[in-house]
Amino acid sequence: MGVTGTGGYPGSSGPPGRSAKRPTWVVGGITIVSFVAVLWIIELVDALSGHRLDSNGIRPLETDGLVGVLFAPLLHSNWQHLIANTVPALVLGFLMTLAGLSRFIFATVIIWILGGLGTWLIGNVGAPTYHGVVVETNHIGASGLIFGWLTFLIVFGFFTRKVWEIVVGVVVLFVYGSILLGVLPGTFGVSWQGHLCGALAGVLAAYLLSGPERKARERRRASTPNPYLTP
Repeated sequence: MGVTGTGGYPGSSGPPGRSAKRPTWVVGGITIVSFVAVLWIIELVDALSGHRLDSNGIRPLETDGLVGVLFAPLLHSNWQHLIANTVPALVLGFLMTLAGLSRFIFATVIIWILGGLGTWLIGNVGAPTYHGVVVETNHIGASGLIFGWLTFLIVFGFFTRKVWEIVVGVVVLFVYGSILLGVLPGTFGVSWQGHLCGALAGVLAAYLLSGPERKARERRRASTPNPYLTP
């Protein structure tokens, strides 16, 4: 993807005469808290409007349901739905920003769009039927995005081979790994399809955005002489 940056905690001061640059963790914290605040504001507007906004979710295989790819992660069925997504979004989203704000943005876009398109394609799988007609489903909620962030964090370090990012991935897997069961078919009304597509998009995003490290590793490998071939 051509994205540079190695993550970490840059917080060094700039040249003399310039204001100190905000540490990465501060910028990341402000970014993700602002995003979650937007979710709460949207849910407030939705509740006051009688949940009319919820109709803008992903309706699988319907042309006008494609608009939900853009809006579904911002919408929630009720306050309980939003509350359930708030803490994982804050924690995982913040950890995502530590890989670099540009990577966070690119990864989020990949997960948002590809995860949404995947949900649009398979969102009716497993849906009940009525007289042979599939009951219309409407997928909303930030959980697909959260699953994408989760899988990104778990595998990103194994692509970059950086110790800190591997440690983050292992810790995230230990703390949140059990929720990955949400990608399996379960209770109707829970979008396992959105979870699955978001998770797969997260793995793809991690692979694409680890490109600079993978290429650098290949260059180092190519420039290192093979001791078994040295005369």
